[in-house]
Formats: sequence, C-alpha cells, structure tokens
Amino acid sequence: MEHNLSSYRIFYAVANNGNISRAAKELYISQPAISKSIQKLEDSLGVKLFTRSSRGVAMTPEGELLYTHVKSAFETLTIGEDRLRRSIALGIGNLAIGASSTLCKYILLPYLKDFIKQYPHINISIACHSTNHTLKLLEDGKLDIGLIGKPENLKNIEFHPLHEIEDIFVATHDYLHNLHVRGVTRQHIFQSSTLLLLDRENITRQYIDSYFQDHHILLHNIIEVSNMDLLIEMAKTSLGIGCVIRDFVIEELQTGVLTELPLKHPIQTREIGFAYNKNTKISKSLAHFIEFYENYPQTLPITPSGNSM
Repeated sequence: MEHNLSSYRIFYAVANNGNISRAAKELYISQPAISKSIQKLEDSLGVKLFTRSSRGVAMTPEGELLYTHVKSAFETLTIGEDRLRRSIALGIGNLAIGASSTLCKYILLPYLKDFIKQYPHINISIACHSTNHTLKLLEDGKLDIGLIGKPENLKNIEFHPLHEIEDIFVATHDYLHNLHVRGVTRQHIFQSSTLLLLDRENITRQYIDSYFQDHHILLHNIIEVSNMDLLIEMAKTSLGIGCVIRDFVIEELQTGVLTELPLKHPIQTREIGFAYNKNTKISKSLAHFIEFYENYPQTLPITPSGNSM
C-alpha cells in the first residue's frame, strides 16, 4: 500500500459525505488540506476519484471501486477497535502455562479453578512438558509461567515455592516376598530387583540418579516410563519397585496395595512451585496470576496418582 492511512481516511470521509466542506468539519482539518490530499491520491493512482460540481462531489466509477475496499477496511478497523475496548474493559488477556501432566492435574488445575472464577475472560493455554522442557520454553519466551520442580540453577528464573514433595520407593507385598524367597537382602534390594523409573528427561529421574550415585548404588535392571501414572500401575502389577512421589500414592499406601521400602538414607524432599522468566515483560494477565498464587492458601489439595514431572 503506497499511501498512508490518513489519505484513505480523507478519501473515505469525502466519499461518505459527498461534500468536501462537511468532510472537513468531520475530520477537523481545512478544506484546502482535504482538496490537496485528494489531488495527491488521484495523481499517484493515475485516475480521477471524484467529479466536482457546485452541489459537491460524486465518485467516479474508479472512485466507487476503491471506495468498496476502503469501506471494508475501515469497517474492519472499527470492529477491531470495538473489540479491543471491550477486551480491555473485561480484562481479556492470554496466559500460557507449562507444567508436567502430574503437576497440571493435581496441583495446577485447583489453582486455575479458583483463578478463572476471578478472571473469567483471560484465555489460558497449557503445555504439558517435563520441568526441563518447560524451563527451556520459559527461557525462549514461549511460555508466560511454569509449574515446575525447583531446578538446581534458576539462572534468570523467578521461583515461587508452593509445596515440598518426597520421592519414595514402593512395591507390592507379593513382589517383596518373592525377593525374600530368592534370598535378596535389604542391603542389595535395588541391585537385585527391577527398578521402575521415569525416563532421563524428567527432573525427578535426574534427582534419583544423583541419589543412587551419591550412595554408590548400582542398578542392573531398569524399566523406564514417561509418566508416573503408568509407573504406579506397573508397580501395582508387581513388575518391580517403583520410584514415586509420596503424595500420589497415599491411597495405595493406606490400603496396603503398595508398601513403602524403608531407606537407610532417606531421599531429601524437594520443592515445586511457579516460575517465570524475570527478564521478560510481565503481561497484565501474568501479573494477575502472580498476585493470585502469592495470596492463595498454602494447603494444596493433592490427590493420589499422577503423571510425569
């Protein structure tokens, strides 16, 4: 488009009014300025847009053709402005959140349920990824905020802790009994059993690998899965010893479906929380969400069984 918007605005006003004087009053500019703008537009397009008479102006066929498209453009702009004003009035915005499927299902959704009640017009999108992937998306500016397990190096990440989680090892009574029958002692239980672990992309797995390394525990038989729901079900099927988050197997532990293995060296608890890139501009929607979770009750309604972190 070779001409600026003001030229077409003047053309549109003159065409609608059929009179340069009335168009000048509508636009609060002088008649000579309008005439000059129309002349410049006609010269650049190489056509006459108006015929002039003592009664005013009338569009030529070329002017009518141009008017059809200019009218559509300005109507679209008007609709856009109206929607923008309505959006601002209603507080409409967008919020992109990243979280693992475990944290999304059992921690994030309770937050969102109450947040949406306060801000029903904010559009929310959720990307379910591991903590490591979520951190990468935050660094790249592709997410507004993430619900993650706290990494060792926060770099440019602002982290707000919500809850401590504890990793434990569980198995069925039958599986542990069979190990005992084979003469496996507690001291060598990890080396002599099948370990059910999350895959290496998960920060939970990396945390557990560090635990094994720190205590010089060698593993011989591992089954890797991508989510904790499947891992828990495999443990309940007596396929091996599963490394799970205690909060997500409370019911199984209480009913005796799974048994927790006592550890000589308990695994240290770790934090989960909301995180965002402090080097990016905080949108109004994100500011609302930050204020919301900072004032949210600390007791979290975590339910048993979940997915990958």
